[in-house]
Amino acid sequence: MISKISGTITGKKDGAILIENGGLSYEVLVPLAVMKSLEKESTAEGRIELVTYHYFQMAQSSAVPVLIGFQNEVEREFFEKFISVSGIGPKAACKALAEPFSVIAGAVDSGDEEFLKRLPGIGARKAAEIIARLRGKVGKYGLIRDQGSAAGAGEKEDIRAEALAVLLQLQYKKGEAEDMIQKALEGSSEVSTSEELLNEVYRERKAT
Repeated sequence: MISKISGTITGKKDGAILIENGGLSYEVLVPLAVMKSLEKESTAEGRIELVTYHYFQMAQSSAVPVLIGFQNEVEREFFEKFISVSGIGPKAACKALAEPFSVIAGAVDSGDEEFLKRLPGIGARKAAEIIARLRGKVGKYGLIRDQGSAAGAGEKEDIRAEALAVLLQLQYKKGEAEDMIQKALEGSSEVSTSEELLNEVYRERKAT
C-alpha cells in the first residue's frame, strides 16, 4: 500500500498531477480544494510530497490502482470520513471536495444542507446523508488551516478582537464575551467579518 509519494511535478491534467520519482511517473488524483492550495505554494524545482490514499478500482476483469493525494494526514482522514457515507466512492469524493476542507467540515457540523448541495455531485439526498452520518464527528477537521478559507489565521484574530470590543461596549464581561465568541466560531467556520461573527453570537445566545 502506497501511503506517501514525493518527487517532481512533470505535468497536470484535469483533477490530477503527474509526479516523477525514480524514473517512474505516477498519476495522482487531487481534490480541487487541495489543488488550489498546492497552486499557491511554491516548491523548489517543482518538487512535492503528498500523503496518499491508495485503492484499487475494480473493473470487469482487472483492478486498477489509484492514488489520491493530500497535503497531510489530517486531510486524508477527513477524506476517509467522507467516503464512509454510503454511495460516495473515492473518485466521487475527490470531485465533491471542491471547497476548503475546514469549510465543508463546518457545514457538516452545523447541518448546512444548502452548502453541501452546492458541492459537485452532491444533491439534496446525499447532503442529508452526509449530515446524518458525519455530524458531530468532524469537528477537528474544521481546524484545518486551508489556504482557500474565507479568512486566514491573522484575519480571524482581527475579527475576534473587533467582536470582543463591541461586546465589551455592550457591558458583557470579558470572559463571558470570549466564551460567546468561541462558541459562535465553533458553530460556523464561514464567518469572514466581525458583523457576521456578532450575528452568529446572537443566534447562538438566542438558541440557548
